[in-house]
Amino acid sequence: MTASALVLDFGGVITRMLFETHDLTEAALGLSHGVLTWRGPFDPASDTLWQDMQADKISERDYWMARTREVGHLVGEEWNLMETFVQRARGADVEAVIRPEAVAAIEAAKAAGKRLAILSNELDLFYGAGFRSRLPLLQAFEVIVDATHTGILKPDPRAYAAVTEALGISASECIFVDDQLRNAHGGRRAGLQVVHFDVLQPAKSFGHALDLLGVERPALLTA
Repeated sequence: MTASALVLDFGGVITRMLFETHDLTEAALGLSHGVLTWRGPFDPASDTLWQDMQADKISERDYWMARTREVGHLVGEEWNLMETFVQRARGADVEAVIRPEAVAAIEAAKAAGKRLAILSNELDLFYGAGFRSRLPLLQAFEVIVDATHTGILKPDPRAYAAVTEALGISASECIFVDDQLRNAHGGRRAGLQVVHFDVLQPAKSFGHALDLLGVERPALLTA
């Protein structure tokens, strides 16, 4: 069956990860350059908390709450909401953290008549109320399923069912892209076609997703 929809995770796929933007975070918060050393998938051996998350000893939310409190302490504040960290770290310029490869893939899929959806565990939780209106790119998506509101986190099979039901298509018609391996595995179990997003090679991952959709790659994704 021909794939008709591109379903994207948000954080890490559409946006660059916080690990990739430590310099922006440090500047925004007035911290010394290099004080943030945790690197997640970019240096997993040095990030034991990340290793615990990958081993399912803690959840993704547990990981980010620990980092939220840690960074809050660095600026002399008590941060108990993840959205406080993300909004303070990234400021008002949300466009600065959007992957250009994501924009290219979204625009190519849209131009080819493919449907677009987001399946996120924490879109509004991380970015806060009103964020969607500040990022015009999100207007391209006809469906956004966010566990902030549903309470159902990937890789729970109900999360994937929610997006396919909202689109009104079968799971096999969806190309699902997520940077978390356990979420990718969950997508496969739910019957979606899956691209495990490599944050080290975003152009390659988005290019592969477009190939599965039968959409010609734009120049940015041909490498």
